Amino acid sequence: MIVVLAGGVGAARFLQGLVQVVPHQRLTAIVNTGDDRDFYGLHVSPDLDIVMYTLAGVVDEAHGWGIRNDTYATMQQLARYGNEDWFLLGDRDLATHIHRTNLLRQGKTLSEVTDELRRQFGLELRILPMSDQPVATHIQTPAGLLHFQEYMVKRRCADEVQDVVFIGSGEARPAPGVLDAVKGAEAILIAPSNPIVSIGSILAVPGIHDILHEASGMVVAVSPIVGGAPIKGLLP
Repeated sequence: MIVVLAGGVGAARFLQGLVQVVPHQRLTAIVNTGDDRDFYGLHVSPDLDIVMYTLAGVVDEAHGWGIRNDTYATMQQLARYGNEDWFLLGDRDLATHIHRTNLLRQGKTLSEVTDELRRQFGLELRILPMSDQPVATHIQTPAGLLHFQEYMVKRRCADEVQDVVFIGSGEARPAPGVLDAVKGAEAILIAPSNPIVSIGSILAVPGIHDILHEASGMVVAVSPIVGGAPIKGLLP
């Protein structure tokens, strides 16, 4: 079994190549959920969705996120009602978030919902959220503590970064299967994702950092920075 610690766009594209040479059934992706946030009453899991959309072949390649050829009628109407529209969600993308939120409200865990969505997209690799408990990545700036989505998307990374805080990480637990997957893996690959806000959030969940050091399989990190520049920038 090969385990991949994954963020969003960079990790999804890395996995897109990896599945060409490694059977899906031998792969487990442990995905960052520190970017998760409620929008319009819906639970949005950006990195989980980017990974699934990309591997299912439906992602909007121009952006690296969202669904190809999606429409935005719902967002346009929400804006007319006076809602903020800085976090743009397409109509078909919204269906994913509505479905996820309904299942969570029925008492299913994020792991269970993710596995159901994975199967709906016809994916055979295992996809695990880093935790079923909420962990929210926040950026400390002169303007205050900002949720990562607000810092990146709404304010377009314009604020000075003073610190990165993973709120809720101390109380979180690794999702079922995460520790066993890492412990039993023949190789653990750290995908080319942001090392602080994507990989760092995964390692902030108690137990994951330690099991990574205890694992018998080789650990290989793929840098997202080449020649001092990111392969894929933060902004869409």
